[in-house]
Amino acid sequence: MKMICSILLLLSLTSCVSGAFVVNVTQTSSQAEENQDITLEWMFTTRTSSSSNSLYIYCELFADLKTSVLFHLHEGVELPESQYEQFTGRVQWDKDVLRDGRIRLHMSRLRINDSGVYRCDVLTGYGSGSRICRLKVTAAADEPKPPRPTMRPQPERPTMRPQPESRGRIGLYVGLIAALLVLCAGLCFAFLLSFTRRLSVRI
Repeated sequence: MKMICSILLLLSLTSCVSGAFVVNVTQTSSQAEENQDITLEWMFTTRTSSSSNSLYIYCELFADLKTSVLFHLHEGVELPESQYEQFTGRVQWDKDVLRDGRIRLHMSRLRINDSGVYRCDVLTGYGSGSRICRLKVTAAADEPKPPRPTMRPQPERPTMRPQPESRGRIGLYVGLIAALLVLCAGLCFAFLLSFTRRLSVRI
């Protein structure tokens, strides 16, 4: 705690002395979904004659009225023990670009509580400064549900119509019945006629 206070004090004192030192941020506002990855990047003024032993970087998150340290570099050496548990194993920094005046922090598997204001304080032997950026992490979008199958109307069953063969059979049956009726009528008529002739002969 004393070391952090001393760093902040040095930052405030050095900023009053040096006005040529500048700290900028690549993107002032970012938005991503949870479980995605993102890169936060700051830039600061460098000098060829400067040594990494005089470089102090302190990056933290301001959210819900509390602060959480995500990266701490002391005299050019990373101090992982200063990092809060919230960021353990999820923050990687790019050492190769640090000598070019870039602080590049890769955050993986974002969480909703990673949302907030991020500030990096930079202290060197020739100046100091700080800059903030904002990150908003939203809930992951739900996967689209497969469309429900539409109910197709069932085709109407065709009505059974009599085939030509069945029509022919019906006609044949009707013809036979008619012939039988005619035959019966003829026989009855012949019987009646013979009966009346016999009756008239007797009389």
